Amino acid sequence: MYKHILIATDGSELSTKGLDHGLRLAKTVGAKVTIVTVTDVWATSAIAAAGPATIADYEASIRAAVEEILAQASKFATESGVEFETRHIPNSYAADAIVETAQDNNCDLIVMASHGRRGLRKMLLGSQTTEVLTASTVPVLVVR
Repeated sequence: MYKHILIATDGSELSTKGLDHGLRLAKTVGAKVTIVTVTDVWATSAIAAAGPATIADYEASIRAAVEEILAQASKFATESGVEFETRHIPNSYAADAIVETAQDNNCDLIVMASHGRRGLRKMLLGSQTTEVLTASTVPVLVVR
């Protein structure tokens, strides 16, 4: 059925549920997994005005956070016994990076979590999951 599953995570408790679900699915069907985390482009440009020391501190902080997210995801994947790789996509819009990575790596399923926000909260906060659902030609499994 599925041979290569992309699992998107941001390290949050909710995305960890998506990671767990995706890893269990991969184990069941014998698929390999690419685990992706994305850091947003706007964050780097927003801090640029503050000066070089602040930018370096910010970038170090982002690097540490990404390493922690991917280390935790790697631990779960290793424990699940699936073949996996991790990727960090820096300075990108999450939905675009997820869709592009899935296409570039011939993934046949994207697994990601959603908060399930509705109405005004969804409009104000946006939804990466909705954007992935809209843009992806690859099937998307949404975990809530």
